[in-house]
Amino acid sequence: MSVQKNTRIKETFFSTAGIAIMLAVVILTNVIVSYVSFRWDLTEDKMYSLSEGTKNILANIAEDVTIKVFYSKSLPNIPVNIKQFSKRAIEFLDEYVQHSNGKVVMELYDPKVDSDEEEWAMKYGLQGMNMPTGEKLYFGVVIMAVDQEESIPFLDPARETLLEYDITRIIYRVQNSVKQRIGIISGLPVFGNPQMPMPGQPPQGNQKPWLFIDELKKTYKVEEIATTAKSIDNDIDLLVIMHPKGLSDALQYAIDQFVLSGKNAIVYVDPMCHSDQTPSQNQYMRNNSSNLEKLFKAWGVEMEERKVLADMFFPTRVRTQNNNVESNPVWISAKTESFSTDNVITSNLESLLFPACGAIKKRANGTSEVEGLVISSRKANLIDSFKANFGAEGIRRDFQAAAEPFNIVAQVTGKFKTAFIAGPPKGDEDKPVADKDKQIKEAKEDSTIIVVADADMLNDSYYVQRQNFLGFQMTNMFNDNLNFLLNSLEMLSGSDDLIGIRSRGKFQRPFTKVQELERAAQERWQSKEQELVRELEQTNRRVQELQQKKDPSQKMLISPEQEREIAKFKAQKIKVRKELKRVRRNLRADIENLGLKIKFFNIFFMPLLVSIGGILFAIYRQKKAYIK
Repeated sequence: MSVQKNTRIKETFFSTAGIAIMLAVVILTNVIVSYVSFRWDLTEDKMYSLSEGTKNILANIAEDVTIKVFYSKSLPNIPVNIKQFSKRAIEFLDEYVQHSNGKVVMELYDPKVDSDEEEWAMKYGLQGMNMPTGEKLYFGVVIMAVDQEESIPFLDPARETLLEYDITRIIYRVQNSVKQRIGIISGLPVFGNPQMPMPGQPPQGNQKPWLFIDELKKTYKVEEIATTAKSIDNDIDLLVIMHPKGLSDALQYAIDQFVLSGKNAIVYVDPMCHSDQTPSQNQYMRNNSSNLEKLFKAWGVEMEERKVLADMFFPTRVRTQNNNVESNPVWISAKTESFSTDNVITSNLESLLFPACGAIKKRANGTSEVEGLVISSRKANLIDSFKANFGAEGIRRDFQAAAEPFNIVAQVTGKFKTAFIAGPPKGDEDKPVADKDKQIKEAKEDSTIIVVADADMLNDSYYVQRQNFLGFQMTNMFNDNLNFLLNSLEMLSGSDDLIGIRSRGKFQRPFTKVQELERAAQERWQSKEQELVRELEQTNRRVQELQQKKDPSQKMLISPEQEREIAKFKAQKIKVRKELKRVRRNLRADIENLGLKIKFFNIFFMPLLVSIGGILFAIYRQKKAYIK
């Protein structure tokens, strides 16, 4: 009896000692791990890890960089989204410190009221968000290197997917103080030019500059080149041409010579520009298209005038004037499958919106290399621009897909020849605008021109949402329209490391399977709809033929033959409408079945696997205990 008692005492002692040792190991492990920097990024896009481009820039840092973070951590009642974002952002900034080999240092400051930290934050130009309590919430960043410094006045949670690009760009900038010069030629008021008043109305003041202008000024020296200019400064490194409507021959010659000198350009043309609000007596007769036909011919490409692209696979849901929502195929929402994965400009983009765009084609005798960066689906074709006003149903009614997809954006590369073979054009006083002896007739080195068949895509309305949060202006990018421009500029200006950073997060996670089902149903729907239209046309022709054969005295009466044709059409119409309803019903059923499968997997299948695993483990332990 005493032996059993001693055995129990020993077992109890060893059990208690084992528990104590296990707790000690857990505590010591936590203490040790707290001093070890270890992170494992399990997100699909590695949103919390530095990209290779950032690592390359950090590896080539010549001067030490200091990141000063001003965050009002001690303030009570900080909005939950700001509090959560601040933790992620500061942890992400620490990644720069970890990968810089001591070249980057991060300093954290809490700018309390009337403190030295608050005074410094104000001197650096950081903006505090007004809280309901009357206090100011600071969350800005200042980045310094030697005598260079740049700041982000307030880290916007809506730009979290762009955080790495914003920080890396500033680190790159403070290491390279010389800004490249970008010249912008635009037929649109992108610089905040005065609005053109309607006839009989007073001027309405100045527009604000478009957002992309402010973004470019953060990295480049941006200069406006008036559409009435006759020359381009030799110090301009890169050209951006937007909606070049009615450019003079003198300016087109300057563009021609700029490209032939070996420099690059980005050209946004548009067959139907919604942003062009030039006054006109008749809105349907207004000329809101732009082209560079003469220069395009020399560069080996072309865009058809007054032709817009309709894409049945990539429509955009828009609200009509009647306040109805429709999927309009002229407003093209291009997705990842439309983008060239081999080109650094588009390889990481997710979505682009083109409101009424054209198509860029390689000329039959063109010798330049033309690469499609954004390509339509196989269910697309060009239509007359005036038909874009008919609405989605009017466009679909007689739509026929083309044999091949179209280039919405193209990259054109080559050693171009001048578009002005006869010499510089004549300007004022019938004199040439430039010296003929100095004309470059053929380039000695390759130039790259990116041609986009839509200019509206850089209008703020088509890629950014603005909202006021506690008196602070927030911006939310809902597609990659701006990122595409920034990528293009980075590539053409030679800073390749920044390109792969910008679009590493996903704005949305669409159900691609559901989209495939909707696409297939749309094709069936369209074929049935076109069948109904053809039946109607045939019936109308048949009724008219019968009407012409009737005696003049019987013109106002419907003949039995006409009644049979009309009854036949009505029966066919009912049949087709039933078929359309069946297509819609089957689509809903397919989507619901897919949803049920996903729910079953999430709610039942995974717990079932865990339960089976637990049962098998219990059986294994029981057998092991039985063997002992």
